[in-house]
Amino acid sequence: MKLIIATIKPFKLEEVREALTGIGVRGMMVTEIKGFGSQSGHTEIYRGAEYAVNFVPKVKLELVVSAALADQVVETITRTAQTGKIGDGKIFVLDVAQAVRVRTAETNEDAL
Repeated sequence: MKLIIATIKPFKLEEVREALTGIGVRGMMVTEIKGFGSQSGHTEIYRGAEYAVNFVPKVKLELVVSAALADQVVETITRTAQTGKIGDGKIFVLDVAQAVRVRTAETNEDAL
C-alpha cells in the first residue's frame, strides 16, 4: 500500500476528484492548507494599502491506495492538476505499513 500526499491549487480540487473517482479511487482526505515554495508569496493591494501574502492557499490530498494503483494515481493527479504555471503543487509517495478499518476491523488492502 502507498500513501500519496499531493498539494494542488484549490480550484483544481473538483476536477482532480472526478478524475481519481474515474480510475477507481474510493476515498481521500482533503485539507485546506497554506504554504510557499518557489513562488514564495506575493503582494496584494487591499483598500489602497499594499501588503505581503507570504503563504499561498493550497489543498492537500491524502490517499492510501494499493501499490499497483499508485503510479496511475500519481499520473492522474499530475495530468489533472497541472496548469503549467508556478505553484501547481507537489506529490509525495510513501509506504504504508498497516491500515485498519475501525468499523469492521478489516486490515490492510481489505480496509481500503
